Amino acid sequence: MSDFCLEPGIQLEIERGIYMQCTDIGIDLGTASILVYIRGKGVVLKEPSVVAFDRDTQKIKAIGEDARLMLGRTPGNIVAVRPLRQGVISDYTVTEKMMKYFIQKALGRRSFRKPRIAVCVPSGVTEVEKKAVEDATYQAGARDVDIIEEPIAAAIGAGIDISKPCGNMIVDIGGGTSDIAVISLGGTVVSASIKVAGDDFDEAIVRYMRKKHNLLIGERTAEDLKIKIGSAYKRPEVDYMDVRGRNLVTGLPKTVKVSSEETEEALRETTSQVVETIHSVLEKTPPELAADIADRGIVLTGGGSLLRGLEELISSKTGINTITAEDPMTAVAVGTGKYVEFLSGYNDR
Repeated sequence: MSDFCLEPGIQLEIERGIYMQCTDIGIDLGTASILVYIRGKGVVLKEPSVVAFDRDTQKIKAIGEDARLMLGRTPGNIVAVRPLRQGVISDYTVTEKMMKYFIQKALGRRSFRKPRIAVCVPSGVTEVEKKAVEDATYQAGARDVDIIEEPIAAAIGAGIDISKPCGNMIVDIGGGTSDIAVISLGGTVVSASIKVAGDDFDEAIVRYMRKKHNLLIGERTAEDLKIKIGSAYKRPEVDYMDVRGRNLVTGLPKTVKVSSEETEEALRETTSQVVETIHSVLEKTPPELAADIADRGIVLTGGGSLLRGLEELISSKTGINTITAEDPMTAVAVGTGKYVEFLSGYNDR
């Protein structure tokens, strides 16, 4: 994609924020959402990683929540895209513009020094993919850039003291990737990253609705269904929801009543892939650390961990107590921010 020019309002907002107050920022650059953490303020921004632009003029029309509302609803010349796919940058130019916009929006005032920024990446990324994130962050207005692996950030954000010689297992389920890691003494001992996460849960629901009900639904509808009644494990009470889409036989709009039991069936294959990866990481874990994990349990973070029944599913398959972090959505952003605070030693340099 060629160079983009921005709508005047957005351009002005970005220009105003190029010289910001010197500060430390942690960014959770996710496939589905971007979260920004500022030292002393906590998580100040959480927006979808979506950009809408005009194909004819190459002007960016909307970024974040405004752009997300356009997904699947745009006329031919306007395209709403997610510039990150499965945890890595798929469109560099758009990602850079999006980051610049969000950094400015989070800081919201002028200063003479650029911020120091820590950005997290999935544990399985290549050096090239890591470099792309680093370059985009510098282009977006960073003074210094630190790259941190997601499981480490998630563990810090979940309140785990990772510096101790004690095994902790983190399962971070985001939008594009799931990162599973065993952490001890501030580093990763064993880890795995799979490209199966929240977006794949949505796609599994879309496939199920097409196959079982002959109903074509959009990804936003699938996400709503997952959030409201989605389940990874059989529940004692059954919830229902009316789902609207297009009947593939008649081609006309249709409403279908869907149960939470059906979502469990729809999600079975994708959730079992996450469980299998947890199992394979446990198999490679040194025995002393495995004993620690059996004692301390598995900690879930990330938006995907909010799927009901996921704790129970992992517990039943591994025999290890599984808990979700207090605020799983923001754990990675908080951890990234605390990591940059630690690096700068609380001193502006």
